[in-house]
Amino acid sequence: MTTILSIQSAVAYGHAGNSAAVFPLQRMGVEVWPVLTVNFSNHTGYGDWRGPLIPADQVREVVHGIDDRQVVDQVDALLTGYQGGPDVGAVILETAELVKRRNPAAIYCCDPVMGDVGRGFYCLPGIPEFMRDQVLPQADVLTPNLFELEFLAGRETSGLDDVVAAAHDVRARGPQTVLVTSVTDPGSSQDVMRMVAVTADGAWKVETPMIERAFTGSGDVTTACFLAHLLRTGSAQQALSATASIVYSLLRATADSGREELALVSSQDCFTTPQHTFRAVPV
Repeated sequence: MTTILSIQSAVAYGHAGNSAAVFPLQRMGVEVWPVLTVNFSNHTGYGDWRGPLIPADQVREVVHGIDDRQVVDQVDALLTGYQGGPDVGAVILETAELVKRRNPAAIYCCDPVMGDVGRGFYCLPGIPEFMRDQVLPQADVLTPNLFELEFLAGRETSGLDDVVAAAHDVRARGPQTVLVTSVTDPGSSQDVMRMVAVTADGAWKVETPMIERAFTGSGDVTTACFLAHLLRTGSAQQALSATASIVYSLLRATADSGREELALVSSQDCFTTPQHTFRAVPV
């Protein structure tokens, strides 16, 4: 059985971080060991929330406690999302080293959550540079959106060819696989959601119909699904196809229901038998 150690935030109400990623992974038959970096009442998109940030030394203690059980060699991948501050980031990098020491075949998948087009950086000062200089060389799989890719690559993009080239620039600094979300292409339809996966073997894109609204946590679900299917198939193209099918089916069902939060439970069949199917094609 595939096992993922996931170090992310958690919310009681709604879905973000581990509260968005853990259940889909479990529904797909993945064993997940969640380690929390925050324990909030709700995600920060509501404007106010309650609950604690978990201090970095306590996150470290939880990881060491898992290692005390002598089970870290069972971990196939470390998954991380929003990292908060550099102190938690340092613990994550320590954990990546620990996981790979215990299981040299394990991989580190990082969603480098920093900002987005139209919003700029919304993380704490210093995090973008930490991601670029410290995390990037350690990650095996990276899942930036287009804004984050351009920062990490140090270049702007103006189409799919530029996106692929920027992803290869990032790959040259560490990650074997780069999944780029929220990709725009001036020469193609703007009424679609587009993702691109790039490896040493090639580049693939997948397009799904545009959903009329955004949902917090959808990026966390996307990264989790891509990692699970990449571990299962070893193919970025197959993982991209499966991820697009799952995420679009989930978002479509959520939008149709009128819910504010992702319909993870009521639409859980999306994770095993998505209602919509999409195929990634070579770029």
